[in-house]
Amino acid sequence: MSGAILVVDDEPAIRRLVRGALERAGHQVIEATTAAEALRAFDSAPAVLLLDLGLPDRDGMELVPLAVKRGIPTLILSARDATAEKVAALDLGADDYVVKPFDTDELLARVRTALRRGQGNATSPAVLKAGDVEIDLERHEVRRGGGAVRLTPREFALLAELARHPGRVLTHSHLLRAVWGPAHDDDVEYLRVAVRALRHKLEDDPARPRLIRNEPAIGYRLTEIGDRIDL
Repeated sequence: MSGAILVVDDEPAIRRLVRGALERAGHQVIEATTAAEALRAFDSAPAVLLLDLGLPDRDGMELVPLAVKRGIPTLILSARDATAEKVAALDLGADDYVVKPFDTDELLARVRTALRRGQGNATSPAVLKAGDVEIDLERHEVRRGGGAVRLTPREFALLAELARHPGRVLTHSHLLRAVWGPAHDDDVEYLRVAVRALRHKLEDDPARPRLIRNEPAIGYRLTEIGDRIDL
């Protein structure tokens, strides 16, 4: 990838705000105002795409699967705040969804997470570290503070799915399909029970989780992913 951040938005004020924040953080920025310009900019292999959905020539949602196909981590920046819009974008493969108006410090943190995720796509890590939790995807083992944590097969499958997409919001339907199968696409209570069990085993304070975070009415994300551990 070129390392540049591609900002796609037809509002000049938003582009100026985002460009300024990104450049102050040391990032190179490419701008596009239409879907057609964005598609041409995809050829420069941007490191991250920041995408508005309300573009003048095409719905930005149509660009999400095209970016995903090219392996470009994608963050939606949109005034559309309906849960259905967020779920649709995330299910298409977007990594995150930020509603306008937004805090630039939060946006930069999301960009850093997306950059780490993009850099990690080239490798297939065996072990991931999240806080004091180590997740061994090959051996199906989990350790916390150096000690083994006993998980059920379903709990491990859920944790592993979250760990494969660190920092990314995974929708309820995505997790249910991945762990329970397509027949359980709407059985959100199954997911809530499994998440509660994981939090009790992995969190310092399950009532105030820091590792497995809830995105209300949308899904969950695994946070605090550290450096990959080389075996």
